[in-house]
Amino acid sequence: MTLDQLRVFVAVAERLHVTQAAATLNMTQSAASAAIAALEGSLGLRLFDRVGRGIALTEAGRLLLPEAKAVLTRLGQAVQALDELQGLRRGHLALHASQTIAGYWLPPLMHHFQQTWPQVTLSLGIGNTAQVARAVLDGEADLGFVEGDVDDPLLVRIPVASDRLVLVVGARHPWAGRTHLAPADLTGTRWVLRERGSGTRQVFEDALERQGVPAAQLDVAMELPSNEAVRAAVEAGAGATVISRLVAAARLATGALVELPFACPERRFMLLRHGDRHRSRAEAALLELIRATG
Repeated sequence: MTLDQLRVFVAVAERLHVTQAAATLNMTQSAASAAIAALEGSLGLRLFDRVGRGIALTEAGRLLLPEAKAVLTRLGQAVQALDELQGLRRGHLALHASQTIAGYWLPPLMHHFQQTWPQVTLSLGIGNTAQVARAVLDGEADLGFVEGDVDDPLLVRIPVASDRLVLVVGARHPWAGRTHLAPADLTGTRWVLRERGSGTRQVFEDALERQGVPAAQLDVAMELPSNEAVRAAVEAGAGATVISRLVAAARLATGALVELPFACPERRFMLLRHGDRHRSRAEAALLELIRATG
């Protein structure tokens, strides 16, 4: 059993597709298949079964996956610790962020970081708040960035910025000319919201509950997986939504969206890191940059 074989196994197990895993690892499909076969041979166990035209993990494969990921995570931490001996002359920082942060707030900071420390490579994964927290817990991300808070004792949470939500409708929506909205009015239209697990949705629903409007009373016409899809549906007249001002700003300026006079909550952007893991110089440098740019 080799580390390269474990890397191939994890990549295939996460995608259940040999060709996609091979492409991710910059290797040929035949080389990936050979690595899996060699690993199965060394263990004396089948790790994958063919199911129709696809593959599925066997019981042995399911047991091996978290252990293999843990081994690779520990190896990455060891390499990172050795990189510390060379300061920030080399290294890699894996970031995961929720959509609003990844699409609007974080890229300029990543660019600034790369200009300052060009030998440190950055990667960015995108998911909702729950997915980002899981990536940090599983060691797939060195740092996570989410909207709002995450309640997990293993995660260190550091506020790094703030954002305000706005209630918006399309230009032809019946509410477009309203000068006042009471909390009770919110049940009188259809809504387009992000999926459950989204920080934007959670902050909005928590705010509704505080104002005496159970979230279950909203007429939710659509649940969509991205800010851009929500914004486009609302512009088309599908209903109202609450989204980040960062997401809405350009379309508010053109009149395609109309902001309504309703007090939406401010939310914090939070940096997440695993409390039990070594904090690298690259992580510390990024946090210092964020604080310096305020």
